[in-house]
This record gives sequence, C-alpha cells and structure tokens, in this order.
Amino acid sequence: MTIARSVHEALKPAIDLLYPPRCPLCGDAIAEQKGLCAVCWSELVIPTDPSCASCQRPFRGGTFDAGEGAAQCAPCLAQPPRHDGIAAGTIYNDASRKLVLAFKHGRRIALGNMLANLMVARLPELDGEWIVVPVPLHYSRLWMRGFNQAALLAAQIAKHAKQPLIVDGLRRTKRTNALGGLGRKDRERMLAGAISVSLRHAAKLDGRNIVLVDDVLTSGATSEACVKALKKAGANKVIVSCFARVMNEAL
Repeated sequence: MTIARSVHEALKPAIDLLYPPRCPLCGDAIAEQKGLCAVCWSELVIPTDPSCASCQRPFRGGTFDAGEGAAQCAPCLAQPPRHDGIAAGTIYNDASRKLVLAFKHGRRIALGNMLANLMVARLPELDGEWIVVPVPLHYSRLWMRGFNQAALLAAQIAKHAKQPLIVDGLRRTKRTNALGGLGRKDRERMLAGAISVSLRHAAKLDGRNIVLVDDVLTSGATSEACVKALKKAGANKVIVSCFARVMNEAL
C-alpha cells in the first residue's frame, strides 16, 4: 500500500464524519464517498448486446443473428464511419445527464473516476499499446471553465487501462458555436479546420492505435472531426470512448 493510500485510509473516518457520503444524483446517504445509491444506479442505461459491430449501437429485440459476418446498423451501412468503434459507458438519459452536468458545470471533478470506470468497462480488449487522447477544448472555453472534462476522463482511462496519455495530442484552433439543430453538412462545415493534430506530437501518433475520449457523444460531428484529423496524421485505428451517448431509439 502506498503512503498516499495509507493516509487516505487513515483519514477516511474523519472525512466521512465531516462530510457524510451522499449520492451525487439524489443526495441520499450511501456507504462510501464514491458511486451512487442503488436506486440511481438502476436509472443508468448501460448499452447491451447484440449491437452494431462498427458503432456499438444496440439492436432492438432480444436476439440477433449476424450470420457469418459481424452485423452493422443501418446508419453505418449507409455511411461507413471513419472511426473503428464507439464504446459508450451509458446511454444518455436523465441520470447520465445529471452526472455530466455535475461533473462538467458543477465542477464536481471527483466524479471523473466513476465515469471513467463505466467507460473502461465498455472498451474492447486493447491488444498492444494504445494512446489515449482527449477531444480538445478551444483555449477560450478552457480558460472560462478551468479544465477540459474530456482530458480529466482521459487521464483516468489511461490509468485504469494502463495505456499512455497524450493530453494535448489534438488542438482546437477555431471556436465553434453550438452544433445542435444543424444538419450533417452544416456541422461538417462548422468544424472544418477547427481540429488538428498537435505538431509536437504528430510523430508519436503516426501508425498508432488511439482511444479518443469525450464526455458526451451527441451527433458525432466533433468526434468525427477528431478521427479525421488523427487518421490524416497517420493513426492506424481510432476507437471513440464516451461516458454518455445520445441515442433516443435505444431507450
């Protein structure tokens, strides 16, 4: 046991006395300063199989026969994605939304470890070495918020998965407005030239496998721009890892 761990265990009773453990969603008392109460855990929606081999979108129904090959969903068949898979910790609903808001805007960054644990659980087995890279924030948003929530999650994922982290592997060189309500082409136009690979890390990413990390995957436009930049720089495979994925049809 490390010294830091020993100190934490020694101080834990005092911390719990001064700050009784509470569920971050409903405020009910819980056993430890981490996790959720049983009721709130049950409100999270975890993606299940069978699912699309390309994007992990759950198929409806209890069983699905893919035949001899891996099954793909209709969106992936219609427009094959640039990425090499999506691993979502949860499906976006009221419970996951509250966690994201508390983490990102409520500055409860201690939630990052729990969110990252759920994300790691959905990642496929990472054979060999993968580099963990967060979706970047424009410097103006980073200055206003004080931290990049994707970078905090990426650091935890790299630690749990025992993979190297390059926190500034991507740069956001152009601040963009909210993408909600825009069509695919408008989103692509808005993000054109907004994200690029950092020149100081380009050689490290060339030919490598990447885990791209974000908190929420909505339309996929931002992650698509990141994947495009990484593949252009020579990345071999790019898996997108997010805590919550907006997929109303899966609820």
